[in-house]
Amino acid sequence: MRSVDNSPSNPHSGTIAHMRRLIVTEFMTLDGVVEAPGGEPTHRHSGWTIPFSSDDLRAFKLREVLEAESLLLGRRTYEQFAEAWPPREGEFAEKMNAMPKVVATSRPRELEWNATAVEHPVRAGIGTLKEGDGGPILVAGSASLVRSLLVWGLVDELRLMVYPVTIGGGTRIFPDDREKWTFELTQLDRFSSGAVLHTYRLAGS
Repeated sequence: MRSVDNSPSNPHSGTIAHMRRLIVTEFMTLDGVVEAPGGEPTHRHSGWTIPFSSDDLRAFKLREVLEAESLLLGRRTYEQFAEAWPPREGEFAEKMNAMPKVVATSRPRELEWNATAVEHPVRAGIGTLKEGDGGPILVAGSASLVRSLLVWGLVDELRLMVYPVTIGGGTRIFPDDREKWTFELTQLDRFSSGAVLHTYRLAGS
């Protein structure tokens, strides 16, 4: 993996020192689709990340999840993860299963898998979560939630793992009705499989 790092010397630059960092991490095609990267039965080209798996990419994803202290998920992604991860073994699965999860949902009584619901209203509840004690909050998948987080200005870091493939349509994280946003590239990591990780923050944040 080759890396170009343009990040500031202070990793918390632009954020309040006591705030927890909220990191969005997404698998994305060249045409901006984040839907069905791992084989979910929601898209005719489901599983488009699988041919591009590599040791260095898996090592990065392991470090990413080990560094996170909690997982913030939308309801649909929570349901997919809660079904997929409990039977699995290995260091990655152990951390995924043990890590506290916070879910944006209107049905909190149905939550399992070490999960609690975001306080309502969701925007204020996530703000309160960021103000609490603890380490980074990782958001994976959860396209609708991520779209809202971007609009609300609650994302501290945006990690887009871009794969050299197009699939012609599907769910995207950027809203179509917004004015222009400008992002600052803070790091670029190239993996042996051809995937490229773009790490951004909103310019001026």
